[in-house]
Amino acid sequence: MRVSIFGLGYTGSITAACLTEMGHRVIGVDPDPVKTNLIASGQSHVVEAGIDQLIAAALRRRLLTTTTDPVSAVADSDVSVVCVGTPSRDDGSVDLAYVASVCRDLGGAIAKKSGEHVVIIRSTVPPGTTRRMIKPLLEEAAGRPVRVSFNPEFLREGSGLEDFRRPAKIVIGIEDAATAQIVEQMYHGIEAEVFRVAYEAAEFVKYTDNVWHALKVAFANEIGNLCQALQVDSHDVMGLFVRDTKLNISPTYLKPGFAFGGSCLPKELRSVQGMARSLGLDLPVIGNVLSSNDVQIARGVNRVLAFGAKNIAMLGISFKHGTDDLRDSPLVALVEQLLGHGCDVRIVDPAVMQSRHRSGNASYIDRYLPHLVPCLEADLERALAGADVVVVGNGDPTFADVSDLLGRNQHLIDLMRVRQRYHPNEQLHGINW
Repeated sequence: MRVSIFGLGYTGSITAACLTEMGHRVIGVDPDPVKTNLIASGQSHVVEAGIDQLIAAALRRRLLTTTTDPVSAVADSDVSVVCVGTPSRDDGSVDLAYVASVCRDLGGAIAKKSGEHVVIIRSTVPPGTTRRMIKPLLEEAAGRPVRVSFNPEFLREGSGLEDFRRPAKIVIGIEDAATAQIVEQMYHGIEAEVFRVAYEAAEFVKYTDNVWHALKVAFANEIGNLCQALQVDSHDVMGLFVRDTKLNISPTYLKPGFAFGGSCLPKELRSVQGMARSLGLDLPVIGNVLSSNDVQIARGVNRVLAFGAKNIAMLGISFKHGTDDLRDSPLVALVEQLLGHGCDVRIVDPAVMQSRHRSGNASYIDRYLPHLVPCLEADLERALAGADVVVVGNGDPTFADVSDLLGRNQHLIDLMRVRQRYHPNEQLHGINW
């Protein structure tokens, strides 16, 4: 494949070097002649172990050339990869001036070329940029439709070559399968799972990855600061922590939905915050987790109230399905706030009802939440029949097909996404999906 790389900064240089290693013919394009001349001489302005050797080998094999002319680069390539910078402005917004400029140059060059040309964006941009800015700019300048893909890079400085050769994933944001196949051909020979998604998901996953990485560092440091104050070996603690690949280092809990609750998480967070206060320590990340949880509960309340309806069916009130545990359940908080706004709430929860019918002492809800007992409803269909808004609160399998039972004027808010795929419908709503 013949590939032109626009922008010979870190990402562009790594991408160019690795593509030549895979046998692709690469043209490096940059308006800065210092960069193009340096690479043409067998060196890189990027400090990365092994990159100079790759560039030198590519030059010997005549797989790599450089130019400052976008028109000749597009004419001599099948695919153009955009790797220009997207720096932050003082207000935190993203400066897309370099991307816009390259798109105009690329589009103009494509206009002078017969035949199809594919543009792959590697620059990190906010979601919506490819669809609303990049593709229109390219097509306006080209005067015809242009195949565009967003293909985020996941390269760490200092290990960029290895990250390109052995990526954790390859993400291809596309509008059509034919474009995806062309992008996949560029990566032929690299062993990694390939994900084809919409432009916006491909654009935002890079931000999500890096925010998560930053959060991990901040979390580990706060745990370390607290450990030191408590005279506990922080590396022993975190060494044990990362050995749990079922709950800690895993996909568990990393699914957008409603707030957390139960007898453990809120209690332990309060305990850790208490320890930190007693030691005079500031833990900004850990100390704001409960506040973040409260924001999600308030979001749920506002989502329900936004319909202006008063009759609510609440499906599930325990903090998760398979238990009757109501301690610190965010769904209890949700119902209580809805009642406070004058709503009539019918609660269906098989586990809670089963607990109430057992012999012995009164259940938790009878003892500590007697004001919710009149809201309990054993019959799901009866609860649904009188509701304007139906809220799925936990993942009880009983609720998986509730969307099929909705009347014409009823709305469903699924806080758990109990069904992985819903058919698009104006009656169906999520809380953050």
